[in-house]
Amino acid sequence: MDFDHDARTEELRTELLSFMAEHVYPAERVFAEQLAALEDPWAWSRVPVLAELRAEAKSSGLWNLFLPGEHGAGLTNLQYAPLAEISGRSGHLAPAALNCSAPDTGNMEVLAMFGTDEQKRQWLQPLLAGEIRSSFAMTEPGVASSDATNIATRIERDGDDYVINGRKWWITGAMNPDARILIVMGKTDPSADRHRQQSQILVPRDTPGVEVKRGMEVFGYDDRDHGGHAELELRDVRVPAANLIGDEGDGFAIAQARLGPGRIHHCMRSIGVAERAIELMCDRASDRVAFGKPIAEQGVVRDWIAESRVRLEQLRLLVLKTAWLMDTVGNRGAHTEIQAIKIATPQTVEWILDKAIQVHGAGGLSQDFPLASAFAGIRTLRFADGPDEVHKNALARNELRRQAARRADGSA
Repeated sequence: MDFDHDARTEELRTELLSFMAEHVYPAERVFAEQLAALEDPWAWSRVPVLAELRAEAKSSGLWNLFLPGEHGAGLTNLQYAPLAEISGRSGHLAPAALNCSAPDTGNMEVLAMFGTDEQKRQWLQPLLAGEIRSSFAMTEPGVASSDATNIATRIERDGDDYVINGRKWWITGAMNPDARILIVMGKTDPSADRHRQQSQILVPRDTPGVEVKRGMEVFGYDDRDHGGHAELELRDVRVPAANLIGDEGDGFAIAQARLGPGRIHHCMRSIGVAERAIELMCDRASDRVAFGKPIAEQGVVRDWIAESRVRLEQLRLLVLKTAWLMDTVGNRGAHTEIQAIKIATPQTVEWILDKAIQVHGAGGLSQDFPLASAFAGIRTLRFADGPDEVHKNALARNELRRQAARRADGSA
C-alpha cells in the first residue's frame, strides 16, 4: 500500500476541508434551528440551508463522491476513504450535503449495478440529482433479521404484478415524505434453496397498502435529521412485475453486494466522528479547571487521550487496508477485512466517545454537544448491516478453515 494520497484525492480532500470549514460547520446550528421549525419534522431534506449546501457541493465538484463508475465521481474505495472520514465529522449534515448519505448511497449502488434502464431512468437519476430520497426495507420485527434468509415478507407473482405482504422496522429514512421509493426484500419462493428464496423489488412509497406505522427511537433520539427510522406494514401492496430488481431469487446476492460498500462507508465516516470527539475532548480538557488545575493535567485524562489516538490510528489503517483490498481483489477477496472493520469500528469509536463524554462531565450527556447523539448513532452500528456476533462467527469460521488448510499442507 502507498500511504500517500494521489493527486486527485488530495485535490478533493483540500476542497472538502474548505467546504466543511466555510459552509458545513457554520450551518450546523442553522440546520438544527430550521429543522425544528419545519411543519413536518421528518422532512429534513427540505431544510433551506441544506439546499444551499447541496448547491455549493455540486458547484464545487463534491457531489456523489461515493459512487464509482459512470454514475458517480469514479473514485476507488481508497480514494473515497479520506473524504468519507472528513464528512463523518459532521455526520448528520455533511454526507447529506454531498448526496453521500445512507441509505440512498446503497440504493443508488443497487440500481446502478442491477437496475434496468427504465428503473435507472425512473429512480436512479432523481436519486443521483438529490431530488428524492429512498429507503431499504429488509429488517423485520417478527424474525431474527441477522440471518437474512429468515425474512418472512412475501412477494408473490399475480399476472403482470407482484403482491407484497409483510412488516418491516428500523427502515432508515422512511419517515421522510421525500423518501419516494422503497427497495423491499422478501420471499418469492419459500421452497427454493435458502439463499435463492429472496427477491428485491421497487415499491413507490405512495402505493396503496404501504403504511408507516411509527417512527423508531434510539436511546430516545428520533434521528429525524436522517429522516428517522420507521416501522412499516405492507398489506396487499401491488406493483408491476417490471419493478423486480434482477431476477427472482437474486435478493440475497443483491443484499450482499449492497452491504460490502455500505459497511466500509459507515466505518470511514465513523473515523471522522472519532476524530471530532478527540478534538472536543482535548479542547474541554484544556479549558476546564478542577481542583485548581486544567483537567488535561490529570493522568487519567491524558491516558484517555493517548489511548484514543492509538486506537483510532490502528482502526484507520485497518479500514484503509480493507479499502485497498476491495479495489485490488474485490469485495469477496476482502471479505475477512470487511468483517473485521465492521467489528472493530463501532467498538473503538464508542470507546472514544465514552471518554469524550466523561471529560465533558454532565454537559457531554446534553444536547449542547454532539457527543451523546453521536454515541447513540455509533451504538446502532453494532446492529446495522449485521450484528457483531454474526461477523465474529463468520470471521472465526474462516480463520479456522484457513488454519486447517495450513496444517493439511504441513506449513509451519
